Amino acid sequence: MRTPTSTRIPGVALLLLAMAFSIFPLLSMLCTALQPQGSVPLGLSWPSDPQWHNFVDAWNVADITTLAGSSFLLVLGVVPLGVLLATMAGYALGQLRVPGGSVLFVLLLLGLTLPFEVTIVPLYYQIQEMGLLNTRLGLILPLIGLNMPFAVFWMRAHFLNAPAELSEAASMDGAGAWQSFRAVHLPLALPSIASLGLLMFISTWNQFLLAIVLMDDPAKRTMAGALQNFVGQYSTDVVLLNAGSLLIMAPMILVFLFFQRHIVKAMLAGSVKG
Repeated sequence: MRTPTSTRIPGVALLLLAMAFSIFPLLSMLCTALQPQGSVPLGLSWPSDPQWHNFVDAWNVADITTLAGSSFLLVLGVVPLGVLLATMAGYALGQLRVPGGSVLFVLLLLGLTLPFEVTIVPLYYQIQEMGLLNTRLGLILPLIGLNMPFAVFWMRAHFLNAPAELSEAASMDGAGAWQSFRAVHLPLALPSIASLGLLMFISTWNQFLLAIVLMDDPAKRTMAGALQNFVGQYSTDVVLLNAGSLLIMAPMILVFLFFQRHIVKAMLAGSVKG
């Protein structure tokens, strides 16, 4: 059935407005990044002589090559293990209905409501007591833990909506809980797992505060931590800061462009399940 024009016009207008709100900050940052270094641009204006070399200078000043490698190592440490743990926990809570599962799920939901910033100080002293301060492992473990409430909630929603007949049929064929999980439920959960992996990748890549607090060595932080390199003792180079910010955001924008269909599907699935 074709949507009437009177209904489509408000929808298109709202979409254009939302698109403008999304694009305007990026356009403003691009205009600022192309201004002469040391200047303080005001407003949104395209420079008469764009300084494209600012991106090269920002890359070198922030040492983005080193930080990109560090971010990839952190992502490789966080995402596979986090997705595995969340998938197994989601299966246990959604399909096996383990004793005490409801209590554990409520505790996980409380973790979702807890502001991330209030955990920074106790987390710092705990990691210090474990002797993991200023190590990548000391950053990977908290990142996995911080992702767990949302990740388990996500995978539990998938397994909760999986047909119970699948487990019953596998059980009649002699499969145990582990075999049913590995051979039946895991292949069907691959779209949800892939979506969760993408979201955890974005969350880990953009991590700034935790990397600054738990890691003294700037070379072992995330790419987002490179923003600190543009802040001097007495001033901040606004032009290079914007150029560096665009370089740091570029991988996330590319990931979104390549996987936007999966991300949108994941968001829609997460909004209706559970």
